Amino acid sequence: MQFTPRTRVKICGITRPQDALVAAQFGADAIGLVFYPKSPRNVNIEQAQVIMQALPAFVTTVGLFVNSKTSFVENTLAELPLDLLQFHGDESPEYCQQFAKPYIKALRMSPNIDIATLVQNYTHAKALLLDTYVKGLAGGTGKVFDWQQVPANLSKPIILAGGLTPDNVNQAISTLQPYAVDVSGGVESSKGIKNAEKIAAFMQAVQN
Repeated sequence: MQFTPRTRVKICGITRPQDALVAAQFGADAIGLVFYPKSPRNVNIEQAQVIMQALPAFVTTVGLFVNSKTSFVENTLAELPLDLLQFHGDESPEYCQQFAKPYIKALRMSPNIDIATLVQNYTHAKALLLDTYVKGLAGGTGKVFDWQQVPANLSKPIILAGGLTPDNVNQAISTLQPYAVDVSGGVESSKGIKNAEKIAAFMQAVQN
């Protein structure tokens, strides 16, 4: 009997409890909460608490940080029982490990990036998230990078991000067979406001 591994899905940039519930209802494995004031999808502690309280069981909550002060991450963790941390800036392996929480490290796919070396550096990361490189932006670009940049047979699970939509995610999965895909703008009506029909279409495309 042949077994095809299931591609996990994280829906990032959740700002409202109703959007978190929709994501869970359509089968998302994780939701992302952005703690980065420069992002249009930024949430504060109070907003995040309401969102997390609305979630059913078995949905992983991921807190996204970008070059944050250690104290900011620690204070956030003191208030919120986040399951997983996502570091989306220039954080070192030592920085990422200091919080005694499982983490994923985002890498922006600049033309000269050496993914194989970075995999060896971030040995404690649970996965590496590959996102589009746009100068001056930490993420959420809505743009797709060249999937051919990703080496085969990396020793870390890969989460594919960057411009994914219901229209291209099936092709992305067929091309790279990532452990998971990460979507934000591709399932939105406007920045930070998710669209239930787009979430449903995205999840259906992943399952197909």
